[in-house]
Amino acid sequence: MKKTLISLLVAGALVLALSPNVEARGNPAASGSTLSVGATPVPHAELLNLISADLAAQGITLKVVEFTDYVQPNVALIAGDLDANFFQHIPYLETNEEWSAKLISAFGVHIEPFGLYSSKYKNTADLPNGASIAIPNDPSNGGRALLLLQANGLITLRAGVGLTATPRDVTGNPKNFRFQELEAAQLPRSLQDVDAAAINGNYALEAGFNPLKDSLIIEGADSPYVNIVVVQKGKEQDAKIQALQKALLSQKVKDYINGKWSDGSVVPVF
Repeated sequence: MKKTLISLLVAGALVLALSPNVEARGNPAASGSTLSVGATPVPHAELLNLISADLAAQGITLKVVEFTDYVQPNVALIAGDLDANFFQHIPYLETNEEWSAKLISAFGVHIEPFGLYSSKYKNTADLPNGASIAIPNDPSNGGRALLLLQANGLITLRAGVGLTATPRDVTGNPKNFRFQELEAAQLPRSLQDVDAAAINGNYALEAGFNPLKDSLIIEGADSPYVNIVVVQKGKEQDAKIQALQKALLSQKVKDYINGKWSDGSVVPVF
């Protein structure tokens, strides 16, 4: 009898010890799991914080790590310091061979139309001959800026140059614009030193601009530069990433975007 009681107690202890592991195997997004996502503050981190409680209800603790540049979030993701990041578009991801080899888009969320801004001039017709134009210094966004200028008749680019055009690809420049390539996050602060600057939507929002009202020219909502959630290759089907996708591509998030950015400065793609 005594031996039987001891056996039962040991068996019970084993069941209790093994139960959490059994639950985790059956539900990888089980209680106690943490999802670390790197993001630029606006609107990416803001949207992530919006769904934090929704993920918590599924047992997932969302940790939002804010970055103010476009390089470190990918470096941290490759290093395994993050589970995902949310700040970039596919053309940017593909500018770096290591990034494109190791990372992949899990899903797209929204577009932030890219615009040209000035603190000195109200429209592009007023830009003087020899005006200084600041553009992002990374290949994809620098090309995006030049394509925006070309689409509005301000410059002409070499035929077939594609999304990674550089100032060297400018073949027509009627007003002799001088291009200054700066780190994207610095562009809003450069406006006092240049005649105009082509600024990414998230940095324009952070600087307090209303892209539709304050920009001289702006991309249309059909822009190919969809902002994506990126993960390490092979992890796009992980339960936590699937839960993140469901939460971010929800009606709640769509309504929030359409309500807060009803001016079209952030456009959902779902």
